[in-house]
Amino acid sequence: MELFLMTLITGILVGGIYALVALGWVLIYKCSGVLNLAMGELTLIGGYVTLTFYEMGIPFILAVGCTLIIGVVLGFLTERIFLDKLIGEPILAVIMVTVGLSFFFKGMVEFTWGTDTRVFQPAIFSIKPITLGFLMISPVYLWSFILAIVLLIVFVSFFKYTRWGLSMQATADDETAALSLGVSARFVYAAAWSIAFMSAGVGGALLGNINGLNISVGHLGLIVLPAVVLGGLNSVPGAIVGGIIIGVLQNLSGAYLDQYFPGGVKEIMPFAFMAVFLLFKPYGLWGWERIERV
Repeated sequence: MELFLMTLITGILVGGIYALVALGWVLIYKCSGVLNLAMGELTLIGGYVTLTFYEMGIPFILAVGCTLIIGVVLGFLTERIFLDKLIGEPILAVIMVTVGLSFFFKGMVEFTWGTDTRVFQPAIFSIKPITLGFLMISPVYLWSFILAIVLLIVFVSFFKYTRWGLSMQATADDETAALSLGVSARFVYAAAWSIAFMSAGVGGALLGNINGLNISVGHLGLIVLPAVVLGGLNSVPGAIVGGIIIGVLQNLSGAYLDQYFPGGVKEIMPFAFMAVFLLFKPYGLWGWERIERV
């Protein structure tokens, strides 16, 4: 029971970070119907940008703030340079462009920062575990979870209470109606990519604090895809719940199944669970169900 509870709590804490990255997937899909396959590289870029600011002597929280600003700029430029001309084109064409962007971003990261594992030095979080009864929780997991939840609350509040956020929701619900009301689709798409860069980037910085920062962090960004699908591709609450589910599932499978199936069952299990889940809920927990009448 002690092992189960510790594994469960750690899974929930890691799941909060996954939820932050999943938010970037959901935003772009809600606004444009595009599955952004470069999200892993967005996570990777954010981690390295935060590390660069931290190594310059900037405190970690301020480094995260600088990463958010850089994310806005990079998201805007990416949408304007690579995707703006594709508005109205077939969705598959846009998805293939995101595949190209993933290789481009990965190459830029390797060229700029190399491929060796790098860690935040001096360590940001204490290595001494926090003891709650018989449970011991690593501070890096706890504080990363708290920061992820704070940013999730900020992003959700932005969509719910600001004019820009409401414009993005309106475009996602009915682009034609939003355009007739004067909403700029170009602005909405650029804002979606900017926020995706922000949320994925901070997620990458937090994941880099846990296991170090290298190219494999980009693969962790792709592990979030099952969380997005489980919650529903266009559901922000679904992204949060899906991220926590995948975090728990990963940790439980690692704790109980790795001894029987060594060699990466922890990474495979979320995708296997997603495949079985979609047989019964094709649109996820809160995804919009498409009904076609003939």
